Formats: sequence, C-alpha cells, structure tokens
Amino acid sequence: MDAERISIAQTCLHAAHDGSLSFPEIIGRLIAAGFEGYSVDYRRNTQTCYLPDGDSVTLDMPPSPGTVLAAFDPAGIEALVRWAQANGPDYDYPVFCEKVKAAGCAGYLVSFLGRRVVYYGRTAETHIEHFPK
Repeated sequence: MDAERISIAQTCLHAAHDGSLSFPEIIGRLIAAGFEGYSVDYRRNTQTCYLPDGDSVTLDMPPSPGTVLAAFDPAGIEALVRWAQANGPDYDYPVFCEKVKAAGCAGYLVSFLGRRVVYYGRTAETHIEHFPK
C-alpha cells in the first residue's frame, strides 16, 4: 500500500480517537482514498483498512480500558451506536470503545459498499447497523 493511503488511514484513526473528525467525515476521507471498508478488533487493539484489490493496512489503536465481556448485549450496543450517531457534546470515541467492549463487542466491520457496520461478540453473535440516510 502506498504511503499516502497509509497516512490517510492513520489520520482518520487518530481523528476518531481525538474527536477532530466525525464518523461521516472519516468515512468520506477513507472512501475518497479508495478504501472499501475497515475492521476494528478490540481484542488486538487494531484497525485494518481494506482496498478493493485485497491490499490492506493494519494500524495499532490506542488501548481502551476493560476487556471484551463474553455476554453480547445487542440492545446495549445499539444504544451506544445511537449515542455516537447523535454526536453530541458528551460523545467520546474512546469512551464508546470502553462501553461497547463492556457490552460484549469484540470488534466491528464497516462496509462502505454495503453501507453497514456489523458488530460482533466473542460468540460470533452480531448486531447490524445500516448507515443513516
């Protein structure tokens, strides 16, 4: 993968954690750079961005407190997603990461092509969120 795309992926990852870009802004930048999606793995603290040709880059995420609980709580995850979508002054992605792990989310896959996010637990249970229109 070329250095420019890696830099864009890193910038977007850091912007999510420091709040300097919103989720729609991050998605826009990643799509413009040619990415078709990304995955977040809370157990490894990594984010992987994917290109359509199969190339990818895996980046280390800042660790968040807590561990991924075994019990998967789709209603709790959905409530946290609504909090994130509202993007109010109290929203904070690092806090989202901590809370979603406590709701049993081991990670999530964002598909720009499918316009959805699939949250999954340690037991492979899932919760699907479609991008807002």
